Amino acid sequence: MSTTTLGLGKNQRATLAGGCFWGVEELLRTYPGVISTCVGYTGGQLANPSYEHVKMGRTGHAEAIDVTFDPTKLSYEDLLHFFFKLHDPTTLNRQGNDRGSQYRSAIFYHDESQRLTAEAVKASVDAAGKWPKPVVTEIIAATTFYPAEDYHQKYLEKNPGGYTCHYIRD
Repeated sequence: MSTTTLGLGKNQRATLAGGCFWGVEELLRTYPGVISTCVGYTGGQLANPSYEHVKMGRTGHAEAIDVTFDPTKLSYEDLLHFFFKLHDPTTLNRQGNDRGSQYRSAIFYHDESQRLTAEAVKASVDAAGKWPKPVVTEIIAATTFYPAEDYHQKYLEKNPGGYTCHYIRD
């Protein structure tokens, strides 16, 4: 997957982390304009990490979702606004019952345009005052994304009623 600029009519890529990747993927995979999702690990030091490595919280990786979307149907900005509604961006290294840096809130940008958009959206969400605490979402350059094991892909679609702490907030 490659990152392209908005307006070219080509698919774009976004990499987001907002806690356990099962719930984030479940809400993103059917969002209008999203073409595909892949859960995995990014932002850490270990090459080719597995869930067994990442779940311990010592590799520096975040559980993340790689999203391919159609920018003619969904802008990166709108995707980020939706991302901020589906998790609590004010909890450091935590979502629901999940604790550790692997569950942090982060936007992994793929180019300068994405970085600027992410900073603007984060500032807008923080300034809106809908959260009682400051937004702590990291905005960092994307590094290698390692797809998670097959059993994690579309986990909640395959396991209805499985664990999630994600829902859409107004």
